Amino acid sequence: MAGHVKVASEKVRKRLRRKVHIRLRVSGTAERPRLSVFRSARYVYAQAVDDTTGRVVAAASEIETNLKEAVAGKPKKERARLVGKVIGEKLVGLNVKKVVFDRNGFIFHGRVKEVADGAREAGLEF
Repeated sequence: MAGHVKVASEKVRKRLRRKVHIRLRVSGTAERPRLSVFRSARYVYAQAVDDTTGRVVAAASEIETNLKEAVAGKPKKERARLVGKVIGEKLVGLNVKKVVFDRNGFIFHGRVKEVADGAREAGLEF
C-alpha cells in the first residue's frame, strides 16, 4: 500500500508503514465491520467497512450537515467524541453491535481515543 505513495514527510511515511502492518492483521466482516478512523489537522472521519465485499457500511464526519451545527465552536476532542457517537448510533441502528477498531496508523490517544470512547457510549463493543 504505502510503497507506491510519494509522501512529503517522514512522519506521514512512518504512519503509513504502521497502517500497512495493522491492516495485515485487522479485517472487517459483515457481522463485525472494521471501524476505521482518519484524522486530519482539521477534521475527524470514521467509517465502518465490510472488507469481504469492500463496502462502507456507515460513515460519519464533522463536516456532515447534521453534525456541523452540533460541533461548531467546540474543542477538537469533543467533536471527535460526537463523531464516534454518531457512527455508533448508525451501526446500532443497522443491528451491528461489535466492530474491529482500526486506528489507521495513528496513536491511540487524543482524538482517535475520543472517537473510540464515543462509539462505546453509543453501544458498540470492540
